[in-house]
Amino acid sequence: MHKKRLLHRFIIFMGVIALLAAGWIIGSVLSPVWSKVLGGDEDALPAASDLPWELPDTAFSSVDTLDFWVKIYDTLTPGTITDTGNLYSRAGGVLNFRGTPLRSPAGKGKLPRIPSDITIQWTFTTAFDTTLTDFGQWGGGTGWTGQPLLVNWPAATLQRFKNLPDSLYLAETASEVIFGSLCGKVYFLDPATGKPVRRALDAGNTVKGTPSVDPSLNGILYVGQGIPRQKPFGFRVFDLKKHKPAMFYSGKDAGSLRGWGAFDSSPVAVGDFLFWPGENGTLYKFLRTDSTIILHSALRYRVKGKNAPGIESSLAVYKNYGFFGDNHGNIICVDLNTMKPVWRFFNLDDTDATPVLEMENGVPFLYTGCEVDKQGSVGYSRFVKLNALTGGPVWMQKIRCRSIRMNGKNYNGGMLATPLPGEGNCKNLIYSNFSQPDSAFNGHLIAFDKGTGKIIFRTDLEGYSWSSPVGFLTTKGEFLVFTGDVLGYVYLISGDNGKVLIKKKIGDNFESSPLVVENSVIFGSRGRNMYRLGFE
Repeated sequence: MHKKRLLHRFIIFMGVIALLAAGWIIGSVLSPVWSKVLGGDEDALPAASDLPWELPDTAFSSVDTLDFWVKIYDTLTPGTITDTGNLYSRAGGVLNFRGTPLRSPAGKGKLPRIPSDITIQWTFTTAFDTTLTDFGQWGGGTGWTGQPLLVNWPAATLQRFKNLPDSLYLAETASEVIFGSLCGKVYFLDPATGKPVRRALDAGNTVKGTPSVDPSLNGILYVGQGIPRQKPFGFRVFDLKKHKPAMFYSGKDAGSLRGWGAFDSSPVAVGDFLFWPGENGTLYKFLRTDSTIILHSALRYRVKGKNAPGIESSLAVYKNYGFFGDNHGNIICVDLNTMKPVWRFFNLDDTDATPVLEMENGVPFLYTGCEVDKQGSVGYSRFVKLNALTGGPVWMQKIRCRSIRMNGKNYNGGMLATPLPGEGNCKNLIYSNFSQPDSAFNGHLIAFDKGTGKIIFRTDLEGYSWSSPVGFLTTKGEFLVFTGDVLGYVYLISGDNGKVLIKKKIGDNFESSPLVVENSVIFGSRGRNMYRLGFE
């Protein structure tokens, strides 16, 4: 009996060894194939840095596909970031696109229960610009990404604002909602009432993207220009303590590899530096000061044998690594200390959506997706999860979408929204809007399992959506998704099953992304209006 038991155990042991060996062999064979299909990098993980805030200076083999140039303009200032902590969490509010370096929303709204209605709490109407540019008339309201900011000024900065002439500063409130408009102005509103708290600033050109407030809360505001109606064309830095421009930087940079000078991305501060990607194909690094920024260095690149791409996505940051997508489908990780690429992943097509980082068991993972643009009228939006340290793919989903041309304009399908990680009862899910998956101008909100990439549900929207969804949690931990579409509808959707709880026509075209303020959202429309919407 004892011998039989030993023999049984030996057979089980050898079976386990055989399974492990088979798994190793299969993994060794299939992993490079999977990586080759998705464009990932199979190099080993980089050695850990001795510094808790710093990732290693390394480069994976995927970078060999790039030609790149790093130009150091300020040779007296060391480029090493000595503190990679989240400056935005220390400042509070929502000071750039999504409010955090990870580009996951800074906070979820809180609701006492599942509401039954969405109501308008206030409306603010922007100016309307009738200038006919080479790219059409842009009017007013907000465009893509167009998210408002929420700033809670400290007492010292607020006092300096109060010293401005009455015509410049109009209120006593310490909180402001700031947004850039398609009409070319930057507005400052009281979040409670929607009334102006200071005179609007002239950005010089159309603003489509999301501005950024310096997280030191020293009153410095960064505003990118999206469409030229006049020259020069690039971005502006404003000193709100003086309510005046402090700097202009032209996208017609002599060193850039591409001639289009727009800045739709929302810059991000890390340590003493500000990082700002441009559509001229350059990632800029500026030294932050109390009154302006000073150019420190720049990365310019292209895939070997190809033209240089432009960057519309905002930079996501984990420690000293920055991540962005470009309009050639490249997803690139950069060491922000050296400004050199760490890895490159090819994701098929134009990628304007800002990637999102999430931590899992101490490892950062990156979620990103592409459009249907260069593929032609019909193709796939590839939504992928990558290991952010190596660029290696975890999973990929292909969403069939279409791109159409109407009245001389292209309307790309696929993913232009930034994904939303779930929380509460949906912490295993991640959501994004996809444009034109079935037919022209329709849209889906799709939920994916974070672990496997499996599609959990698709919710039909009346129109397509470039807007990035935001989330709310009830007191019971129920996760609800809020989003809007280009036909002016807003939706509150159950995060666990995709059921539409509320659908309501509010505006003309919600192309921009909403801002969560406690139990409400502030949301801009291309039809000139900015709204604060509440839930009842």
